[in-house]
Amino acid sequence: MTRSLDVSAYLRRLGLDGLAGPPSVESLARLHAAHVERVPYEYFHIWLDQPTSVEPLESAGRILRRRGGYCFHLNGAFSLLLANLGYQVTRHVGGVQGSASGPAGATGNHLALTVSGLPSARCPAGVWFVDLGLGDALHEPLPLVEGTYRQGPFEYRLRPSEAEPGGWRFDHDPRGAFLGMDFRPEPARMSAFTAKHQELSTSPESSFRQVLCVQRRDAAGVDNLRGLNLIRLGSEEGTSVLSTRRDYFEALADIFGLTLDEVPPELKAGLWRRLSEAHEKWLATSAAKDPAGTGG
Repeated sequence: MTRSLDVSAYLRRLGLDGLAGPPSVESLARLHAAHVERVPYEYFHIWLDQPTSVEPLESAGRILRRRGGYCFHLNGAFSLLLANLGYQVTRHVGGVQGSASGPAGATGNHLALTVSGLPSARCPAGVWFVDLGLGDALHEPLPLVEGTYRQGPFEYRLRPSEAEPGGWRFDHDPRGAFLGMDFRPEPARMSAFTAKHQELSTSPESSFRQVLCVQRRDAAGVDNLRGLNLIRLGSEEGTSVLSTRRDYFEALADIFGLTLDEVPPELKAGLWRRLSEAHEKWLATSAAKDPAGTGG
């Protein structure tokens, strides 16, 4: 028997169980904002050695169990929800450029989405850039129209991609965790992301295995837990170190909505040990680079 998405449960997870009516720009914006506010960007599955697939129904099930995911999971599940709600959604092969020295173009390390058929004064052609999987970026969809856009304290730019003919480039706010993202114009199947997902999840060279990040966007800014460093960017800003196991797991629950209740105690203990060791290694490396503490 083929499983199907429990749309009502998904909407309840987003706090939108009363959402009704045909697809609209307003409802799409509500869905997008609620998702990034309630479902965090996270990849604990990698650090807990709990293999996942990129299958959207599996990703949606994990979201219903109060977990999150990264781009393949979040945008995959969201595309499934949108399709079930009647939206014309398309998946695209993308590529996040982490820094100026990194490669531009659709390298396959990102799944991007567009939604069509929703014309408005802001977007006469009716095509919208939708992306839950950029972590500290979009709060709501952007019209797929070249221009500069402000969402809360952050400013973004959309423009034709120089690396992908016919595709698009998203330039992040300078304070963001990455430089930008390119995506191709043609539709993509989820199978296009399987190999890259395996690489990102298992390769010792993968940044996902080196540093554990959890991110949650809201209208006023973003909460970013990088290792044991908790950073708030936006209208109010600050940084703190979660130096105890209790502080770390309380922050996960209170800020990101992640209780990890289904994770056995021994795995949680191992997770905390690995995070602490990684933090100590980072401190030692930072001190070696700047022994005088000048910050230069």
